[in-house]
Amino acid sequence: MRRPVLALAGVDVRLVPAALGAWAVAAWGVTAGSGATVVAALGAVALAGVAARRWPRVALVAVAVAAVATSVTWRLGDVRATPTSALAEQRARVTLEVQVSRDARTFEGVGGPGTVVGVVVLRLGDQRGRVHGVRDPVTAFLVGEHRDLVVGRRLTVSGRLSPPDDDRDTATLRVERRSAVQGSAWWWSASERVRAGVRHAVDHVPGAPSALVPALVVGDDADLSPRVEEEFRRTGLTHLLAVSGTNLTIVLALVLAVARAGRAPPRVLLAVGLLGVVGFVLLARPEPSVLRAAGMGVVGLAALGLGSRGGVRTLCVAVVALLFCDPWLSRAAGFVLSVSATAGILLLAPPFVRALERWTPRWVAVAVAVPLAAQAACTPVIAALSSEVSVVAVVANLLAAPAVAPATVLGLVAGLLDLLLPSVASVLGTAAAVCAGWIVLVAHHAAALPGASLVWPYPWWWLLGVVPVVLWLARRAASRPAVATGLVLGLALAMLRPPSPGWPPRGWVMVQCDVGQGDATVLRSGPDEAVVVDAGLEPVDVDRCLRGLGVRRVPALVLTHGDADHVGGRSGVAGGRAVGAVLVGRPGPTVPGVPTRTVSRGDRLVVGDVTADVLWPRAQPSTRARRVEVDRNADSVVLRVVVRGVTLLLTGDVGEEGQEHVLRAGSVVRADVLKVAHHGSADTSWRFTRAVAPRLATVSVGADNDYGHPTGTALRMLRQVGAVVHRTDREGDVAVVVRDGRLSVVSRGSGQRSR
Repeated sequence: MRRPVLALAGVDVRLVPAALGAWAVAAWGVTAGSGATVVAALGAVALAGVAARRWPRVALVAVAVAAVATSVTWRLGDVRATPTSALAEQRARVTLEVQVSRDARTFEGVGGPGTVVGVVVLRLGDQRGRVHGVRDPVTAFLVGEHRDLVVGRRLTVSGRLSPPDDDRDTATLRVERRSAVQGSAWWWSASERVRAGVRHAVDHVPGAPSALVPALVVGDDADLSPRVEEEFRRTGLTHLLAVSGTNLTIVLALVLAVARAGRAPPRVLLAVGLLGVVGFVLLARPEPSVLRAAGMGVVGLAALGLGSRGGVRTLCVAVVALLFCDPWLSRAAGFVLSVSATAGILLLAPPFVRALERWTPRWVAVAVAVPLAAQAACTPVIAALSSEVSVVAVVANLLAAPAVAPATVLGLVAGLLDLLLPSVASVLGTAAAVCAGWIVLVAHHAAALPGASLVWPYPWWWLLGVVPVVLWLARRAASRPAVATGLVLGLALAMLRPPSPGWPPRGWVMVQCDVGQGDATVLRSGPDEAVVVDAGLEPVDVDRCLRGLGVRRVPALVLTHGDADHVGGRSGVAGGRAVGAVLVGRPGPTVPGVPTRTVSRGDRLVVGDVTADVLWPRAQPSTRARRVEVDRNADSVVLRVVVRGVTLLLTGDVGEEGQEHVLRAGSVVRADVLKVAHHGSADTSWRFTRAVAPRLATVSVGADNDYGHPTGTALRMLRQVGAVVHRTDREGDVAVVVRDGRLSVVSRGSGQRSR
């Protein structure tokens, strides 16, 4: 007699507990430490031995947990017990022979461009002249651009080690000197030539399409603008910018189609498929996201050959295997999204296809059901990451899907042909760019919709209950043409005119955005437009705030100073919005394609309802202020702003000394509302606070931050002058409102962002 099978919708899910158990122990183990994981591994082995005969399913879970716990223990010990890790604790200067393991990426630092690259240390020379042979992962930072650092190449570097920011690494290295790169193994050289061929085949095409093709083919998104990335994120198309299982499935489909055309027998097809996987990993780089994509792509192929039952089993095995190889994937957002999307397609798409094909052609049913299932499964994860629920994602994916495969295939073939026939490759590259252009167009117009996504102000785990209920109702409606059509029309109306109960509040003049431990202030200058002062750390946070306020144009973006928690999110301001100018007090980060202007004490900005006077910094920096790398806060832009009769003082991160300078310069600082300097730091002037004498004070601060902000000192000063204090960590977005000549505050739920 057959054992009963735990089933969901007719799908064999006996391996699901094993996968979930392995996932849980990996996520816990990488932070708990090797001692705890040893105990977990031994306990799981003992449980497997006891349960092997009577409870085989329990034994299966225990085996999976024991395997992953053992891997975590080994990996943690391997990272910690090395000479590199010991020298990093001492912050020693070293000379290293390294091999590049992750392609270099350029970033825009405050002092200019910089490069971050992943390397594996092969030989280490310490200060005592000893040489160690190791294979330790390290993240290296270099000043300037270094595009020649690609996977597989070797070089010698010198610099200072420090403890790592990522638990996977043994150290972080600040490179002071480097040698020229040496050659790499032939397979890395061959993959780099193909990658270069893909870029060369489309580089004659202007704009975003030529940058998107390499991202679709090999995950190379280095040339994509922040604005395009933000539009893809908002419309649920971000998965196209990173290597995913979809990429591998498309590539394998092409390879196997060619093999079948040559009448290859089954064993040859299997060998060709395996070679295709290996070639894909080499081409897209064996990073965790690529290995994850390879696993999920194989799951997709298994589902094609074995149906959803085989697909779910293969998915569970792939999850356990990937976590065994890299336990840190358990906490990676990409891994969670990839597994969720794959599981959604396997489990949710079939019933929706059956419901829709009662009144639509099958190809239409599949085209609608697949992105719907993937998006539904990913919704709780996306809400946890961004506090948003995408409304337009299904439509955007549906419209973009027909162009993804042609762009990927044409781009790959163009990259291969570029090695032999560059002129033919350019023709194919143009065709690939045309397909990519359609995807860019879909993302751009979909992101511009007011209701492209909605803010989710509640705990993300509520969606674990909400999403199944919505799916059940949608499944019932899908089989009824009239109801389904009505829902589609309602969704379209919501995207064009989204409901926004109570927000933005009527009569708002300023909003202190909840961007965690950072600053972003919005000043209403007119309908659909606002002046933005600082942009927080993450683009998604300030973008969420601006979309909630309905801001489509930003005549001026003021960056008070160059600290990352004030300028890191500037691409979120520019994404999908017209930005007139960037105003800075000292040279620093810019926004591509937007003019930058330096302002100083005495300057005035008038934009619509906003009139802003610059109180600081001086036009010529003082000796102290020239040391920007030591104290950028000293040169923070200080603005006294009037909006619809309300006076606001925005102080950036200026400290007590800078505040005293402002007073000694004779500036009028009296204001109705004070944006408290430096998140409520104790570095503040009592004389300055008393001179401002605000009725309201806003503090932009992250929940449970490590700095102790806002400090008791700052809060006492504000209370003593009679100010009512409002904090973003407790209230979320804080809006200053004028109604019937009266000043009040309306808040919009806290996301409890702690950074």
